[in-house]
Amino acid sequence: MSLRPIVVFDLDGTLAETAPDIMRVLNVILEREGLLALPLERARELVGAGARALIARGFMVSGRPLDDETLERLFEDFLLIYAEDVASSSHLFDGVQDALDTLTAEGYLLAVCTNKPILHTRLILDHFKISQRFAAVAGRDSFPYHKPDPRHLTLTIEAAGGDPARAVMIGDSRTDIATAKAAGIPTICVPFGYTDVPIETLDPDAVIQHFDALPAAVRKVMGAMPSRIEAEAIAHS
Repeated sequence: MSLRPIVVFDLDGTLAETAPDIMRVLNVILEREGLLALPLERARELVGAGARALIARGFMVSGRPLDDETLERLFEDFLLIYAEDVASSSHLFDGVQDALDTLTAEGYLLAVCTNKPILHTRLILDHFKISQRFAAVAGRDSFPYHKPDPRHLTLTIEAAGGDPARAVMIGDSRTDIATAKAAGIPTICVPFGYTDVPIETLDPDAVIQHFDALPAAVRKVMGAMPSRIEAEAIAHS
């Protein structure tokens, strides 16, 4: 049985604008610790590498050292608070629903690979009523590995029943690009997500300005990839 081509999406800053809720929870943590809340505009430099990194970065920009034990305590607090309300101020980016419809109709499998814990990932996808669209959903804790380790991506593709030789990663950050490059998988990126530098400077295979352009970009990137037979020949050469 031949495997199907697959499109794998990051979540935060790619499928959905989730920064308002993430920053809200971070600010609860900061204020509990006697620090000032950070503005939403800081999200682009703080969000994208998981909750632990988010908290550590939040304390760093606030000018307070954070030891490992305190970080773990605050991380657990963050997870509990976030699970109570993951998406009341979040939204899917314009055109996401139609792009998913088109890709599915064209025969692509869809999956999600994110550094967000799987509990919160599923809560968000359920909130937006798109969980059923994905053949596999993998969070930071779904496997022993997480992005930028390429095995997070390749195991997600395997779980979905997709063809890693005909896969594309859709993301918004250097982490997504590094993960995909390490896995030998091309990337299509959006410029409106969470990155501390312009996404174009990180050398993705393509950048789209709107999700309306995604299906055509996927077709173009897929068309430039070697066939599975060629890919296997290259891999074993």
